[in-house]
Amino acid sequence: MTKQDVTIKLAGGLEARPVAMLVQVASQYEASVYLDTEDKHVNAKSIMGMMSLGLDTGDELTVVADGADEAKAVDGVVKYLSGQE
Repeated sequence: MTKQDVTIKLAGGLEARPVAMLVQVASQYEASVYLDTEDKHVNAKSIMGMMSLGLDTGDELTVVADGADEAKAVDGVVKYLSGQE
């Protein structure tokens, strides 16, 4: 299992279009990918789950992945949320 904390730096936070893009990024990987907030643990490959988080720019969360390509998955999702991709 690989984990990394990240602060969302996407302008406008995670609204519909950025959430759809995040799900696409997470779905590229074989590993299970989750986003953890203070009170939720959500599958990053689930658009409905991601929409339920209601995250905004500046919010902090932890990206967690488990599986064959978990390190690449965490790196890819963190880069997206950091606005580097």
